[in-house]
Order: sequence, then structure tokens, then C-alpha cells
Amino acid sequence: MEAESLVQPLDDANRELLAHVHPEGWQNPAGGGVYDLIVVGAGTAGLVSAVGAAGLGARVALVERALMGGDCLNVGCVPSKGLLRAARLVGEARKGDALGVRMATPEVDFERVMRRMRRRRADISPHDSARRFAGLGIDVYFGDAQFTGPREIAVDGQALRFKRAVIATGARAAAPPIPGLAETSYLTNENLFWLTEQPRRLLVIGGGPIGCEMAQAFARFGSHVTLVDMSPQVLAREDGDAAAIVARALEDDGVTLHLGVRPQQVRQGPDGVTVTFERDGAPSQVVGDRLLVAAGRAPNVETLNLEAANVAYGSRGVEVDDRLRTSNRRIYAAGDVCSAFKFTHAADAMARIVIQNALFHGRKRASALVIPWCTYTDPEIAHVGLYEREAREQGRRVDTLTVLLAEVDRAILDEETDGFVRVHHDRGRLLGCTIVAPHAGEMIGEAAYVITQGGGLAELSATIHPYPTQVEALKKAGDAYRRTLLTPAVRRWFTRYFAWTRSW
Repeated sequence: MEAESLVQPLDDANRELLAHVHPEGWQNPAGGGVYDLIVVGAGTAGLVSAVGAAGLGARVALVERALMGGDCLNVGCVPSKGLLRAARLVGEARKGDALGVRMATPEVDFERVMRRMRRRRADISPHDSARRFAGLGIDVYFGDAQFTGPREIAVDGQALRFKRAVIATGARAAAPPIPGLAETSYLTNENLFWLTEQPRRLLVIGGGPIGCEMAQAFARFGSHVTLVDMSPQVLAREDGDAAAIVARALEDDGVTLHLGVRPQQVRQGPDGVTVTFERDGAPSQVVGDRLLVAAGRAPNVETLNLEAANVAYGSRGVEVDDRLRTSNRRIYAAGDVCSAFKFTHAADAMARIVIQNALFHGRKRASALVIPWCTYTDPEIAHVGLYEREAREQGRRVDTLTVLLAEVDRAILDEETDGFVRVHHDRGRLLGCTIVAPHAGEMIGEAAYVITQGGGLAELSATIHPYPTQVEALKKAGDAYRRTLLTPAVRRWFTRYFAWTRSW
């Protein structure tokens, strides 16, 4: 592939990135023989699968058609969080008056923000580099991979045979079927980070994590941002109260929200991009200079010739069982190409299951994974385990406890009281947890650990947390549960006990 088709602009940082994750002039290995494992796709799931298997002594081939590191390094987690760091600083500056600190209105140099993001991405890229993986004993191939049989893959015409294979080709931004969209030069997460000039007016279709994160960031940078989504709330998957807090935060930052509406047409004209939608039976329009489409993901399966390998797939990706086996028992899949949990850490965890099951006839199950996630708006929303509705659908006995950040001393001191910790439990056993807080992603791990270990609120209550911290809200939830155990009957018993002991 030409460098310009992989990443732009071709400045020093991006040239360094390419030198690591798609080096010019790379010579594919000669191959030959049979590989213990061939991994197709060098995103998180593929990299973890390859390095884990090679570390155990297996002969491994890794095939990538574009950029090693996949979405996470190149067009996802890393560049987006680079922008969000700058956006968070703008948000912090705006809190100055409430904290008694007079601060001038922040001036954002968009070109410098983007340049810093590209530099930090390049700094991180050696970890995912072709040379690093080759140095670990892995045969790294660049090119398009196609299955030519149940036990064979061709990479640009070169035949590679395998005992086991892993499909880890990930997913891409989906294009919703909106009339006129295909004729519009819209942005997705795959080219948003190529921008060098800030859009004065940015339209966003999609109120999921990417849409909300980027809408807030660009609004804080100074763009006029309008977000349109069919769902009546942003972050449709999340707790309604949590999503409402994020919606307020977006609006406070200047994002105009049009929720519960269906885009009917997109048109590009001399005045910019126009999105038409219907509200209350009447047509309405919004106009912007650029349009970001963040309306879901589509699995990368079309070019793999999966039929030749007898691998079943559909619109949601490669079909796998609970052990991540495909319909060809020699071929497994991991990551976004087969999972509803399209997160880097989920891909990592699934790859570890694949290594055990594919190479050692293991019986590890993906359904046993406890997968937390976080949307990195300000405040953040993090969740792990079951929502209340899911627990009730499973027939579980569910009680819910909510601790408001307004009841947490550190949040009060930090002027960060718009949020909460909400736990769902079955007689004390933790089933699920939602956190809305500035650093919810840093807090959710404790709840994930408790659920993974089969623990409950009593363990949270018994764990000593440093004071004052916002994570203390989890301990407060545990304490609240323990107080529910003090029923009137138990309290009467204690009253009689203490009356009796006073006579000693």
C-alpha cells in the first residue's frame, strides 16, 4: 500500500509511525513448512495471539494488510485519548472560577494539538512494530490474506499452511444507509485524525462512545458541534441516569443535541454538509463544514475468502462458539471481528483464550470473561457486569444502591459532584456496577475484580480505601449494603444485648 493511503499527513511523526507498523521495503519471509499458528490481522487480538504463541515455542506467522497495531494504535484508543487529554485541560481551565482561580479563556492551537497526538502515537508504536515481532521469532507478512483451503492461506500469492489459525481482522466504521452519504466526503474514526485544520462547524451522526467523545473534544477546541442520533439518549447502551449526566455535560460544552431523530438525507453543497432529519413530523436541517459518521462498526470479513476455509460468518462477523472456535475446528477468531465487546482489552482477553484453546486443546470460555468498559467523556461513564434490566431478565433477585458523588468528600472538594456509583447486587453479591465520574475508568477496575472473584459488597466495605478519594464511593456502597442487614429485629436484639451487658 502507498503511504498516503495509510496515514496523513506524512510528517516526521507519521513517517516514524509507518517505519514501525508498515515499514517500506519489508521483505516477507520465505515461509515453507507448516505453521503451528497463523494469525490474520495485527491489531490487539492478533498481536497478543502471536506473541503469546511464539513465547510458548510455537512456529507463528502474523499477516497484516495495512498497519500493525490495528485500530487501537492508529485510529482508535491512542489518537483519540491524545485529543481528549487536551480537551480535558480546557475543561479544567473552565472550572477555575469555581475553585477561586482566575484563568484566561483557553486558546487552542488545533494544529499543535494534532501534532502532539501524532508524536505521542509514534512514540508508542515501537511496541507494535514489525521488527519487534520479527525479533520475537514471528514471521511477519504484509499483504492481503485469503484462505485457499481449510488449512491454507495465501498472502499475495504465497501459500502458507497451518495447523491452527486465528482470524483477528477487526472491524471498521460502518456507513449507515442514509441517502446521499456515499456521495459526501465524510469523516470516520479512520481519517478524523488526519485533520490538520479545525472544522468551524462539525456535524456528528451517532451518539455512541466515539461520537460523544469527539463531539465534546471538538466543542472544547472551539468548533460549533451538532450531534444527531436516532436514540432518545446519548450512549443508548448505558444507564439512563448516567447518560443524562453526559448529555448535560455535552450541552454545557456547547454541543447541540438532536436525539430521537432519524437522518433522512445528507447533501454536500457550496455552504457545507447538510443533514436533514424529521422532528415531530416536520423536516429539519443542520449544516456543517465537516461530517463525522460514528454510527457503529462492520466486521472485516469480505476479502478473506472464508468460504474456502468452511468458516461461517454473517453481518455481525465470524461465527464462533464459546471457546472461540469457528465452524472450521482448526480456525479460531478473536476481537472485533467476532465479538460484541469491541474494546481493546476485550480483544486482549479473547486472544489469551485462543492461545490456550487452539494450541493446548483448552476449554476456556469467552462467556466467563468479566469485561468492563469506559466512555472517556468528561465525566466518564464506566460499567462492568449486568445492568438491572439484564439481571431481572435472567431471573436474578436484584437490589440497587446508588452513592452520589455529592456525598463523597473528595468530589465535593474537587467541584466534581455531578456523578454517582451505582451497584446492582443479589443479597450482597455484586452483579454489576456503573460509575459516572471524571476518572470512572480508573475506578471501575475494583468492581471488575470483585465480580471476577465472585465477591460482593461486604468485600468492598471491608477494603480500606485511602481518604479522601473518589473511589471511596465504592466503599460507601458496601457500607450502605451492610446497613441494610441491620433489620428492626436485629436492632431490637442488639438493644436487649446492650441493656443486659450494662448490668455486668
